[in-house]
Amino acid sequence: MPVAKFCAGALLMCAVALPALAQQAPRRDDFYWLGEINKASAVINSEEGLLDPAVAPRIAAGLDQVLRAGDQPGGKRPNLVITFEPLLIDAAGVEATLLHAGRSSQDMLSTVRAAMIRDDLLRLAEQLRKTTATMTRLAERHAGTVVPNYTNGVAAQPNSYGHYLLGHVAGLERDAQRLREAFARVDRSPMGTTVLNGTSWPLNRDRMARYLGFPATVDNAYDAAQITAAEMPVEVGALATSIAIHAGAFVEDVMTQYAQSRPWILLQEGGGNTYVSSAMPQKRNPGLLNDTRAEASRVVTSGIGRAIQAHNIPPGMSDPKSPRDNAAVVAGAIRVLENWDRILNAMVISPERALEELNSDWTASQEVADVLMRKYRLPFRVGHHFASEIVDYAKEHDIRPTDFPYAEARRIYAETLREMKVEGGELPMSEEEFRATLDPVAIIRNRATAGGPQPAEMTRMVAEANRTLGQQEEWIKAQRGRIDGALASLDGDFGRLLARAK
Repeated sequence: MPVAKFCAGALLMCAVALPALAQQAPRRDDFYWLGEINKASAVINSEEGLLDPAVAPRIAAGLDQVLRAGDQPGGKRPNLVITFEPLLIDAAGVEATLLHAGRSSQDMLSTVRAAMIRDDLLRLAEQLRKTTATMTRLAERHAGTVVPNYTNGVAAQPNSYGHYLLGHVAGLERDAQRLREAFARVDRSPMGTTVLNGTSWPLNRDRMARYLGFPATVDNAYDAAQITAAEMPVEVGALATSIAIHAGAFVEDVMTQYAQSRPWILLQEGGGNTYVSSAMPQKRNPGLLNDTRAEASRVVTSGIGRAIQAHNIPPGMSDPKSPRDNAAVVAGAIRVLENWDRILNAMVISPERALEELNSDWTASQEVADVLMRKYRLPFRVGHHFASEIVDYAKEHDIRPTDFPYAEARRIYAETLREMKVEGGELPMSEEEFRATLDPVAIIRNRATAGGPQPAEMTRMVAEANRTLGQQEEWIKAQRGRIDGALASLDGDFGRLLARAK
């Protein structure tokens, strides 16, 4: 049966028989997942002979009462097994503790935490996809916008701004890969392992996993609560840190423009993007950039903190397992990506000003050495030295690339050959070719490297980025559909058990 049809049928059944269980997108917090575990335990253990079928409906009714009360405004939503169970006893009597056969706080809370991290990762995946999609659209729009790129903080070469953005898209796609890999390791059920080495009760771990939306179990009972439970927050912290580092690098690159008197990239004013200085009326401070960088730094701090808390403790300690701390890391990464998306939508890029900056500097000088080697077989180091001498002369005499005298280029070329003891005649490049070689736009157009900024490669890479984004979207939908379908199935089966109490 298709997942969508199955879920719809199960949810309809729940709506009729069990109106409070799964209708209003309940908060999937600790309390919610403890409730789901108890519901699954009631259904499975009663059907498999571990719980008296005559008692199970009364226990189910008490559990339903606890869950309904917790969903009310101000209702009690305990997040620990030892504080959840007294509510269940009050509602159904002490025989409700028969549900606890073969269970422990260790495997229950490990399952709760895995389920919560799993939900958090799907929310992170969705925002990561959204921000990457925005960047991809911007890259396609600016495929032909030629701008300076920088290395070591210095203008280095001309590039397509779209190509630059696709470089960041590639980094975010690796973050998406890391997320899917981490998700697969989180998406395993520890339930039924009890403490350390299992239990003498023949619990059906596979069925429990399916009800809770896990495709597999944590195989080793010791690993379930002692090793993987402390390891996964560290991996998620590393993922969040990677995203924050990518965002911080992008923000700082944009911030470089704000130090210039005539930037070629700015944020649209207002709307929370910028604010006016309280003292200097000419200043428009990039508040959104500052806030995003600060949030990224907090994520890096808390993400690395996951590893610090897990460091040098024996297995089983609770130090790195706090659901609140682990959720905060992912929530911070989501805020970083949301702000990054806002930045991308607020950027004002001036292709004319970017080209002016390129033509006022010598970022195209390497192309001279490349053309002399590729077309005229001049050793690269000779051509590089020639181009470097041109730049030195130009800077000494305050000459822009577009104005450099061709006669001086010929003179410097001859001197370079003599200095480096290389045979040759006149500069083989005509004046027209010399000037075309220094044209930033022509450089981008003439690139031949696979993965370069030339139009054909830009078209290919944008299409590939969009294809990958489509795959990400389908993956997110599939995981959510699987989990929601499993929980709907549990609600349906629990509803039938509950109906027997009436």
